[in-house]
Amino acid sequence: MAKHTRKPQTWLYPVPAVLVSCQHEGQANIITLAWAGIVCSSPVMVGLGIRPERHSYGIIKKSGEFVVNMPQASQVELVDHCGVVSGREHDKFAECGFTPLSGTMIKAPLIDECPVNLECQVRKILPLGTHDLFIGEVVLVHYDEELMVNGRFDLSAADPLAYGFSHYLRLGELIGRHGESVLRKR
Repeated sequence: MAKHTRKPQTWLYPVPAVLVSCQHEGQANIITLAWAGIVCSSPVMVGLGIRPERHSYGIIKKSGEFVVNMPQASQVELVDHCGVVSGREHDKFAECGFTPLSGTMIKAPLIDECPVNLECQVRKILPLGTHDLFIGEVVLVHYDEELMVNGRFDLSAADPLAYGFSHYLRLGELIGRHGESVLRKR
């Protein structure tokens, strides 16, 4: 198969589309991010790529905390709305009908309508170029109880939302589990 080349672009796909909530001095906001992911497992750390000109950038930098809220694919219009309007002029909680819940370990609010919420404290900020990388330690995980089946989190019931090439995607069927390839060879 012939391969083509092109200049570097954001071709790591798909990535999660998340709603990051933040608050400083009573001002709460939500930012939609696709440049998000786990960067360490012990301690659990997430990385968020945020442009310095975004409204939430300053809030997160000043407060030193944020919540990564995992929306469902069925919430795609709300996720998109939070990504295209600015919190400088819009109350995204009110406009989207989101219910803010008080954090347990931090002051930033959780979004009740999202099935999973990760409370995070900023540990490092790395300037990279167009975006700065916020590395946050996950200090507490919240999840909807009905997403647990036989003691395991049911990812398909969470209806995860992904993003790639300016498109939102619903993740599909379960096709395997970690470690099965080695177990089958025994």
